[in-house]
Amino acid sequence: MDDRQYQSEWAINLGLGANAFLAIFKTLIGVLGHSPALLADGVNSTSDVAYYIVIRVFMKMAGKPADEKHPYGHRQLESIAALVVGAFVITTAVAIFWGSINVVYDILVGQTGGEGASMPALYMAVLTVLIKVLLTRYTTLVGRATGNLAIRALAFDHRNDIFTATAATIGIILGRAGYYWVDPLAGALVALVILYTGVKILRESSDDLMDAIPGAEMDEHIRNNLSNVSGIVSVDEIHAHRFGPYYVINLTLGVDAGLSVREGEALSCRVESRLYQHDRFIKRVYVHLHPSEPAGHL
Repeated sequence: MDDRQYQSEWAINLGLGANAFLAIFKTLIGVLGHSPALLADGVNSTSDVAYYIVIRVFMKMAGKPADEKHPYGHRQLESIAALVVGAFVITTAVAIFWGSINVVYDILVGQTGGEGASMPALYMAVLTVLIKVLLTRYTTLVGRATGNLAIRALAFDHRNDIFTATAATIGIILGRAGYYWVDPLAGALVALVILYTGVKILRESSDDLMDAIPGAEMDEHIRNNLSNVSGIVSVDEIHAHRFGPYYVINLTLGVDAGLSVREGEALSCRVESRLYQHDRFIKRVYVHLHPSEPAGHL
């Protein structure tokens, strides 16, 4: 657990530092270099800094040990942190889209003149792509290793930033070629990609908090692990509740009606032991037994 917490916090701190750097320089160069697309991306990075700070606080709280009121610990705060990420991402997307569309409209109707972005703006956009590729790769690996929904949400956000920075780069290049409206239009397209990611993050974290599990993969995983446990006639129900990366599993198993209490207890212990051995993220297993006719297989 200490290693998992360390990996999660390191991924957050690295992303926070990188986004703070990008927010300052993209916003500054976007304004001075006359690039609405880079400025929009700078606003995105500024928003990233804000919710990274919030996520950092949530992760500290999630690392607190179990207590009387929270017997399974505080790991569900990771799912709440993912919700915070999704909400910030959606808000940022709406703001960027609205501002970019206004700029496109002003250029097309002649209310403002077009001006190509400077070379520093182009360099900054390309640098952003490179930084975000590295952050996406690293954060994705940490998210998979730890099973932390908040870190996985941040990995999605880093990946989106690759698309947004790439769109900004294309917009800057075409804007310098004389197509001034492409730069702010790229900012609007960037916003749509950001919006999609925000909705996806919200959906996944909400499903987790609403116990929309187990999925087909976990259901199959549990059934396969119990398929050769002697004494089980049928696996009738599988319910799971998630606490951060961990699961509490509730099973309803059909068994021979002639099974004694002692034999039923021994069977339950075998089931629990089997699941604990095959999945390190299963925290507790509760087994309910009821009489069932032999079916020959699960």
